Amino acid sequence: MKDKAFTRYYLFSLFAVLLASFYPIYMGLSVIVDMLRFGTVFAENYPKYIIPYTPIALSIIISIALLPFAIHFFKKYALLFATAFSTAVFFTSELLLERMVTVTKTTTEIISTLEDWQMYMCYIPPSSFFERTWTDVNVLMGEYSPAFKLHFYIISIVLIFTILNCFYGFAKMIKSGDKSRLKPLILQSISSGTFLSMCILACFTAFYRDGKITVSPLSAVLMSIFFILFGVTMGVYVASFTLNKKKLLSVTLPCSVASLITFIMYIGEMILLNGHLYRFGKGFFFSEIFDLVLAPIDIVIIITAGSVTAIILSLIRNKNEL
Repeated sequence: MKDKAFTRYYLFSLFAVLLASFYPIYMGLSVIVDMLRFGTVFAENYPKYIIPYTPIALSIIISIALLPFAIHFFKKYALLFATAFSTAVFFTSELLLERMVTVTKTTTEIISTLEDWQMYMCYIPPSSFFERTWTDVNVLMGEYSPAFKLHFYIISIVLIFTILNCFYGFAKMIKSGDKSRLKPLILQSISSGTFLSMCILACFTAFYRDGKITVSPLSAVLMSIFFILFGVTMGVYVASFTLNKKKLLSVTLPCSVASLITFIMYIGEMILLNGHLYRFGKGFFFSEIFDLVLAPIDIVIIITAGSVTAIILSLIRNKNEL
């Protein structure tokens, strides 16, 4: 009975991942076709955010396809194998796309590598790139540095780790019948799905940024939610392995990780913006503290990511104890 349930779960998981990955894979294939036909990708045909989402989708598809193999041969280390393998696939495909694909603006024949092009796409929505008026962003950009991809890579790793944790966690639960991780895995699925939805929204809107360092209220709210969700998702990932342990490991460690990973994302944004951060408004609460790049609102967001994680995990932990 368990074998039949596992087979059904595996086929459903593979189908769901393939369906959800249709657009990222389509983007990757369209770029490859253009490169083979024209030797470049014209700017007007450039699919939005092919990196890092096409490599992410490819790495997850392959790891889910290998799910029965990993569980059979690696047993309790199946998730570790899948995560390491998926990460290797991601970075291999990511670096190949970055270095082999070029983007051309047809009117002036400006050619750049995909990683250069993606750097500019981080500032404003891709559809507004040629129509925008360069203002603060000229100052922000400075010279190109590959370190700007830090935030891309962090987001990618968090998505890969947490999504595979869900699929492999439920698979192991079906195989063993042990439901001790059921609640944290459900919570992980919700947080990962919500964060992925925010990533998709960011792909198509860049959260409505216009190239100015001070963003609109709508953009500020969405960016704040994005940062908090990012931290909570990683905090829940850690908690999915430690929830049944003592409080130090089940709550304190995950919420600390949530705040730390959110802070690291701020570092990634600072590198991208040449030592600056987007500002969510004017006044003391939104301005940098002395020589510290962070503003009070940024510190609040970092703390909130950890606090929300701690509250959620404390509630679940207390229910388990009852």
